[in-house]
Amino acid sequence: MLLALASHATTEIGMAITSPTTTQPQEASASNVPEGIGVPEQINAPSGWRELRNDSDIQFDEFAMAPPEVREPSWFDGIFRAIGEFLGWILGPVGELLARNWSVIQWVILGLLALFVLYWIARSIGPLAKSRADAKAKAAAAASDPEWQPSESESMALLEDADRLAAEGRFDEATHLLLKRSVSQIAGARPDWVDPSSTARELAALPALSAPARGAFKTIAEQVERSLFALRRLDRGDWEAARAAYADFARQSIESKQEASA
Repeated sequence: MLLALASHATTEIGMAITSPTTTQPQEASASNVPEGIGVPEQINAPSGWRELRNDSDIQFDEFAMAPPEVREPSWFDGIFRAIGEFLGWILGPVGELLARNWSVIQWVILGLLALFVLYWIARSIGPLAKSRADAKAKAAAAASDPEWQPSESESMALLEDADRLAAEGRFDEATHLLLKRSVSQIAGARPDWVDPSSTARELAALPALSAPARGAFKTIAEQVERSLFALRRLDRGDWEAARAAYADFARQSIESKQEASA
């Protein structure tokens, strides 16, 4: 019994081996063969693919690009290159210094910016704004006040004292006396016009003074400056010029007062 079963199994195995359906390999379908391996003309291409490939307006083949043309630098390019190298030589160390110390420089810049903001605030709404407002108010008050004019007695007394010094040949002292006494008269009449640091030229430019007074101060101040700073003694001509300027101003002041009283 066992021998019969073994013989039957051996017969079936032999038939399976010799069967043409199992011994012949499965033929490959042309539709499953990739391009480049089998026959590409048998591939089922998408619709319109052949028309696209056959279009002469579209290039599918590789082409070699011509190398770019290298232009020789001209003398003009050499000038610009030299300028660039020079600027690099000049500004290079500066850039390196800024780069190395930028952590410090940025704080310095921020500090300066903060100081500017504080100054602007103080100038706009702080103490500086108040001082500016006071200066403007003082200038407006000076402009609204009547022009300063020496009295007749003051003018005559000053001219007498100065003439006495000039008669002795002391022209420098006489001219200086005209200036000094005039400044004292203005300071006594208008203390807000004269500061301890005020100069004769500044007083000569005061808008509150009349034009004749400014002219007299300018002439006298020029003579005094020549005596003090040019190291040159004044002569009679210098003295007479200063005296005439003050006398004309004093005479106009006296005449204007007399006309006002009349």
